[in-house]
Amino acid sequence: MKARRNKKQIPSFRKLIKTSKIKLENKLKNKQFKQQSTLKKYRKEQRKLRQAVKDAVSKKPIPLEDPREKRPGKRIEREEEEEEALPLDMMDEDDLQLMKDLGQRASFLTRDLSSSEPVHVKKRKHERIIDKYEKIPRTLQTAPEKELIHLLPIKDKSGIIPQTREKPVTDSSKDEEDQEEARELEEEIVEDPIRELTIEEHLIERKKKLQEKKMHIAALASAILSDPESNIKKLKELRSMLMEQDPDVAVTVRKLVIVSLMELFKDITPSYKIRPLTEAEKSTKIRKETQKLREFEEGLVSQYKFYLENLEQMVKDWKQRKLKKSNVVSLKAYKGLAEVAVKSLCELLVALPHFNFHNNIIVLIVPLMNDVSKSISEMCCEAVKKLFKQDKLGQASLGVIKVISGFVKGRNYEVRPEMLKTFLCLRIKEVEVKKDTEDINKPKKFMTFKEKRKTLSRMQRKWKKAEEKLERELLEAEASESTEKKLKLHTETLNIVFVTYFRILKKAQRSPLLPAVLEGLAKFAHLINVEFFDDLLVVLHTLIESGDLSYQESLHCVQTAFHILSGQGDVLNIDPMKFYTHLYKTLFKLHAGATNEGVEIVLQCLDVMLTKRRKQVSQQRALAFIKRLCTLALHVLPNSSIGILATTRILMHTFPKTDLLLDSESQGSGVFLPELDEPEYCNAQNTALWELYALRRHYHPIVQKLAAHLIAGAPSEGSEALKPELSRRSAAELFEAYSMAEMTFNPPVETSNPKIKGKVLQGDSFLNEDLNQLIKRYSNELTTESPLDFTKYLKTSPY
Repeated sequence: MKARRNKKQIPSFRKLIKTSKIKLENKLKNKQFKQQSTLKKYRKEQRKLRQAVKDAVSKKPIPLEDPREKRPGKRIEREEEEEEALPLDMMDEDDLQLMKDLGQRASFLTRDLSSSEPVHVKKRKHERIIDKYEKIPRTLQTAPEKELIHLLPIKDKSGIIPQTREKPVTDSSKDEEDQEEARELEEEIVEDPIRELTIEEHLIERKKKLQEKKMHIAALASAILSDPESNIKKLKELRSMLMEQDPDVAVTVRKLVIVSLMELFKDITPSYKIRPLTEAEKSTKIRKETQKLREFEEGLVSQYKFYLENLEQMVKDWKQRKLKKSNVVSLKAYKGLAEVAVKSLCELLVALPHFNFHNNIIVLIVPLMNDVSKSISEMCCEAVKKLFKQDKLGQASLGVIKVISGFVKGRNYEVRPEMLKTFLCLRIKEVEVKKDTEDINKPKKFMTFKEKRKTLSRMQRKWKKAEEKLERELLEAEASESTEKKLKLHTETLNIVFVTYFRILKKAQRSPLLPAVLEGLAKFAHLINVEFFDDLLVVLHTLIESGDLSYQESLHCVQTAFHILSGQGDVLNIDPMKFYTHLYKTLFKLHAGATNEGVEIVLQCLDVMLTKRRKQVSQQRALAFIKRLCTLALHVLPNSSIGILATTRILMHTFPKTDLLLDSESQGSGVFLPELDEPEYCNAQNTALWELYALRRHYHPIVQKLAAHLIAGAPSEGSEALKPELSRRSAAELFEAYSMAEMTFNPPVETSNPKIKGKVLQGDSFLNEDLNQLIKRYSNELTTESPLDFTKYLKTSPY
């Protein structure tokens, strides 16, 4: 037979709450009823005693009735009316003595039980009632009945045997004694309170505690570093100190433990990723050394995981501004803990890109790059830049780029520009992407058996087989990553970067991210697929013509356009005349004020537009740019003038026929139109570089040298030739080298010493000779004057 299913349902939590509430109510009612019954019983005894006294006074004793019989309702009402009668303790002494005397004849209630003499001998009619009452068995005060607890019954051959157990009764007297002892202890504690420490004593105590904690942390860290495999369990003990509960040193100890664990993991972590063991590997028998290594790896990975979770929780607590139940750390201290946690995460991001949970660290760090706190945002951005710069393979960079791209898209492009500026640190410039990835470094193809049989002899086939086997083993055991894998990762990374850039160009053209996008496109433009060139140039020109961009952003557009055309864009038949015109027209927006920093971008644009595209640039265009650059050099800072004159020197070498601008007597057709914005039609061949003569008298010595060098025709040899430290540097390098950002003059100003060293003039040597004689004459004359008497001016006092 199938066993019956237990259909009894487990009561729900709500039903249990409801049941417990009913039980509490019943318990309270029973308690109240018990108190009322005790009070009624006491009142009843008092009434009986008073009634016996009244009967004794009136000599009419009331027969006693059976206590089990119920009294009529009128009797109960009369008893309730008599409840307010005075008790015995409020009677006079005479009345009380009278009651005692009469009590011997009153009734059984007030009778002395030691005497057997009947009281009411003469009253025959009440004898039956008294006899009847006497026959009722008297109940003496016995021990209270013990409550029984019904247990599960036992079944045997005779049947079911019920099982019970006595319920233990708590002794109220013992409870009262325990309570009294507890109260006495509390009073003793209150009488001897802990002495409050002063501020100096508190600081000394805190310093002592902190020193003990530091020694404990140092001891644990030293033990782990000395033998990581044997002492891996001490990592857990050290990590448990992250939950320090002493409010005096909790924040400091937690910070020290965070940094200590971070340095420990950087030191003891292996240079490979630890994977979980399979079931087959766990079941196989291994040596003790291998088992010890496995235990070390498992413990290291688990403790590293818990450590990262603790750091994440600290950052979340700071973000949510939520106090813990323990209330050990204040809200103000949360930021300090969070900053140390973020710094540790950044260090681990850079130091352990190969180890487990690296993607989890990336997911934590990327949102913090857009944090409101500037210090945390800069810390995370710098860590990502550092990771990009040192990542040779590109695996870690690809993971970061994916998360950043998704985050920017999820925030609807409302993020900090610094997030996209980190893309500029990617190491992808060394990879050639002009060909498809399949054509670069094709994997070596081994000969098939049929090909070997046709072309090779038996001995050659044998040697070829051994050679191929060896090559396969070498490829499998090769430690360095192949170029094919590196190229594949870089190609995927670039695709994500360009997708992010193109989305912003299409959807968020007025976003503050646009300068970072244009700067990134200018750097990676030579890696863009040729199919996108036409559309991208149209977008860039539209942005320039819209007028919504700042001057620096428009320069980035020009720079991007020419980077595209100087790379794979050489094959395209595109004339970027509109970009030349825009740069020529806007050059005079540069000055010695806020736009001075834009000179560096202009120098880079001129290098790409004129020097690298020398075959596509006409002589008229080169002349117009040289003339305008010399005019611009007059009203910018010295470092900008040096960079512009260096660019002019390169252009004069690149276009030799532009030396006609140094001849003031040369004439051509037309008149120079300096206000015209078209470099091709301004007739720059009809002017001269008179600005160089003004720059030759400039206060900066390097500007003087460059101006004199250009006036002489920019020779490479001779007295007017430049020194190697000036001639071998590019224009952008010279601009940076002589920058005045630190408010210092470069080169330093020489101190001028007087040629004739005369005696130092002292005293009256500074005065005129006639004036000296006049002073001496008046000083030698003896002046006789009467002594001054001030007493005559004093008023006499009336008192």
